[in-house]
Amino acid sequence: MRVLVTGTAGQLARALAERAQGQANVEVILVGRPELDLENPASFAQVLRHYSPDMLINAAAHTAVDAQEGEAERAFRINAEAPAEMARLTRLAGIPMVQVSTDYVFDGTSARPYVETDRPNPQTVYGRSKLSGEEAVRAGNPDHLVIRTAWVVSRYGRNFIKTMLNAAQARERLQVVADQFGSPTEAHDLADGLLVAARFWRNHGGFPQGRYHLAGQGRASWYELAAQALASSRSVGGPSALIEPIGSDQWPTKAVRPANSELNSDAFERDFGYRAGNWWQTVSALVAELVEPEAKAKNRQSRP
Repeated sequence: MRVLVTGTAGQLARALAERAQGQANVEVILVGRPELDLENPASFAQVLRHYSPDMLINAAAHTAVDAQEGEAERAFRINAEAPAEMARLTRLAGIPMVQVSTDYVFDGTSARPYVETDRPNPQTVYGRSKLSGEEAVRAGNPDHLVIRTAWVVSRYGRNFIKTMLNAAQARERLQVVADQFGSPTEAHDLADGLLVAARFWRNHGGFPQGRYHLAGQGRASWYELAAQALASSRSVGGPSALIEPIGSDQWPTKAVRPANSELNSDAFERDFGYRAGNWWQTVSALVAELVEPEAKAKNRQSRP
């Protein structure tokens, strides 16, 4: 099965390519600029003809949440118009499309984790553009899968964990928002789940339903996520800092983050038999992977 994945540098795209290595009968092809430019949705037609995949996973997006508040047209072109064209062309080619979406489609007012049937109510340009992308895929290709995820971290690219580790190297005290909650998700866990879904489609000729949540187990605030990351770093000799919990009103941003964007992934486990790991375990493992080699190297250099 040949799986075409949009994006070459993103966390999920790189995790998918890594996880597919060595798997029998699964080939993951990453495609991005200049070959595929999501700001020019028409560029997808030639890419699809060239690679002739069995499935498309759209893992690329405009994810600069604050920047999008001032560039809505660009956000909708990348996050909605491009998926719409992909859905149209994959339907004509007779192949399924997987659209990766976000917790930002919700307004964050729920007192419990969000399930797939909860009504979206995005409060940001990013959330609105991603919801439009979901709707375009559902309308454009009936053989589709929309996967909402949240708070993705990994050893690749830029993400919250790496930001905290870098900040701890520069400062002794950090302030982190403690009243916004979500489901931290390691990119390789997300990639594993998507590949499980891809194999299900290959074996059964379709998906059980068109929309699922797939995120790490457990609930965390940004403060709790930072505390776990820096405690794990400290335990393997890496950078650490004193963390002060603050309210979101003390850390204003252009785009208002959901107060609660925890996602319930029970439906995905029920239908595909897969659940992502506990966030505190995956974060601890990630931090050790990022920090331990450098910490050991420094210890060797400091020895007489």
